[in-house]
Amino acid sequence: MSPANHSCSLVDIGANLSHAAFRHDLEKVVMDAKQAGIKHIIVTGTDLQSITSGMEIVRANEGYMTLTAGFHPHVASQLDPSALVHLERWLADPLIVAAGEMGLDFNRDYSPRDVQLSAFISQLELACRVKKPVFLHQRDAHDSFYQLLREYRGRLNGGVVHCFTDERRALFDYLDLDMHIGITGWICDERRGRHLQELVSSIPADRLLLETDAPYLLPRSIVPAPAGRRNEPGFLTEVLNTVARCTGKAPEQVAAETTAAANKLFNLKLVV
Repeated sequence: MSPANHSCSLVDIGANLSHAAFRHDLEKVVMDAKQAGIKHIIVTGTDLQSITSGMEIVRANEGYMTLTAGFHPHVASQLDPSALVHLERWLADPLIVAAGEMGLDFNRDYSPRDVQLSAFISQLELACRVKKPVFLHQRDAHDSFYQLLREYRGRLNGGVVHCFTDERRALFDYLDLDMHIGITGWICDERRGRHLQELVSSIPADRLLLETDAPYLLPRSIVPAPAGRRNEPGFLTEVLNTVARCTGKAPEQVAAETTAAANKLFNLKLVV
């Protein structure tokens, strides 16, 4: 595997550490992340179960981790009035730094589209009330997603379009709304990620964020791939190195800029 960037301090803004893939060795995964220069990890909450288990992980690593809390569009049908009340209570916790993962996914349609739209609106309204940034998911749903985001943007406390893999028009639509853009190991894929490699230099330094989306989206630049192809926060250095190469910047500069952007958006209070 590629060597870690020990001289860089990074923030992984999205890691699904409550996933079963980490159940047997999470302590080692965290240790490896720290050795790789990951200064902070934001754990992603996508439903009540992952929020609850994610909070246990965050509290066990307080100071090093924080959490997001929301309902992924795949489980939008679970966001009934009772669940919405529970979600609002979770979002009052200072260890939860963003509302989400929320949004629209018209690629897989695990929840009906009208249900996804309703859940997205409910969570945007909630984010406006609690005044926390939004952690957003969009796949094959740009027009509907952008329409709602534009409608609510004036009341939102910022946010990030997480795991951005879309085209130029979508990127500039989000940048025009002063949204942050999350880049994952997708950019390390010489096949699917080529358009991202060309687009990433268009993202302003104060709007670019890095994430693994672990255990998903293992960077293809890791050779040999780890057993099971599980992605980890420690592999964020692969994303960093690819972004640095594509933007013509030193990895240390990209690390400093993306860490500062994450620190500001999520009010992490990191000393960097």
